[in-house]
Amino acid sequence: MRQIVLDTETTGLEPSQGHRIIEIGCVELVNRRLTNNRYHQYINPDRAIDEGAIEVHGITPEFLSDKPRFTEVAADFVNFIRGAELIIHNAPFDVGFINHELRRLAEGSQPVDNFCRIIDTLVMARQLHPGQKNNLDALCKRYSIDNSSRELHGALLDAEILAEVYLAMTGGQVTLSLERRGSRETADRSEARRPLAADRPPLKILSASEDELRAHQARLEAIDGASDGQCLWRRLEP
Repeated sequence: MRQIVLDTETTGLEPSQGHRIIEIGCVELVNRRLTNNRYHQYINPDRAIDEGAIEVHGITPEFLSDKPRFTEVAADFVNFIRGAELIIHNAPFDVGFINHELRRLAEGSQPVDNFCRIIDTLVMARQLHPGQKNNLDALCKRYSIDNSSRELHGALLDAEILAEVYLAMTGGQVTLSLERRGSRETADRSEARRPLAADRPPLKILSASEDELRAHQARLEAIDGASDGQCLWRRLEP
């Protein structure tokens, strides 16, 4: 299963008002494991960037002045995501901008949701945590994911963080040991285990309560729904 975790940065909030994509960041998951295959591109929008947007992502027109236009990178981008399952936080925003850019290339062009399946992690988070904050920072705190390097929004960084959040929300691997986080030390896994004492007391066995069992089943149902029936635990249950 090939999944692409995707994020964009833009000049503003509304493509209908002429706002454009200025950064695309994608990381690839294959069978729920991060690969080294990624796509990252800054884009010259040929227009001004709202001050409010610059405060969010820190990308200025001067920085983008020598970057390629979307028309120059569109083919590579579409080829990278084609046929994959796209994982996006607040998908209507990013998909709306991508489709707007594709329509600018050719009238009647195929929208991205025609050749990719879309998973919206914001919708998923609201189902799992109703009534709570479910932005990316809140989810990182909830799932104990390090986002200390996220001083400003950035498409590639946010895509990498969202990959960890998605795996945590769907009950899978969380620590990806992403090389791009140079400040994070990789845990030493080579330390030998100490031998167990022969006179150690027997382990205490605690059985799950009825409430815990119900909570467990609710989580499995959420995972099963988010993964189209691919919850491994459900398959292993007698």
